[in-house]
Amino acid sequence: MNAATGVMPRATGRAAASRALDTGLWVFIAVASTLFGLFLTAYVMRMDSADWSTIALPPQLWLSSGLLLAGSVLLQRASAAARAARWPVAQTLLLVGGACAMAFIGVQLWAWQSLLAARVMLASNPAASFFYVLTALHGLHVLGGLIAWAATMPMVSQPSDDPAGVAQRVALCARYWHFLLAVWAVLFAVLGWLTPDVVRFICGKG
Repeated sequence: MNAATGVMPRATGRAAASRALDTGLWVFIAVASTLFGLFLTAYVMRMDSADWSTIALPPQLWLSSGLLLAGSVLLQRASAAARAARWPVAQTLLLVGGACAMAFIGVQLWAWQSLLAARVMLASNPAASFFYVLTALHGLHVLGGLIAWAATMPMVSQPSDDPAGVAQRVALCARYWHFLLAVWAVLFAVLGWLTPDVVRFICGKG
């Protein structure tokens, strides 16, 4: 801060804002991870109930997984392009990465529709209920990421005022997409391959 004017230098202010954004995202990821962890713990505990009936995952989830993976890779490449000040490349990669996330949401809705057509309803059995709740929770986090993505896109098209700050925002989008991919990989594995027999074996009850 300037002692004479009492005004914080612009560079110092930007550095403080950069640290705040970085810390804020890590805190959000920690909170979201805890939330998903609690839901998954409840899922595993509920599997031991007599009314549990495992559902077959809709095949659309493989496509949605591929879209989320592609989005994560594209945003990472967009971040690298932004750091190198290759703004047209960064903008294109960011745009396509966001489109993959939108397509992911669309395919998830398609998967829900497929289950509903097969009469697998929210209240059909606990396994179905958890599937809808967990995938909906993840989908909400993807939508939240798309809001941040939409706010970042205009900055990438005009980065001259604060190129370092814009590059950081792209990097934060990429980090969040990696988090979404990691959470989805765990959800997909648990929903698709974790069975009551496996849980009982792990817990020494088998």
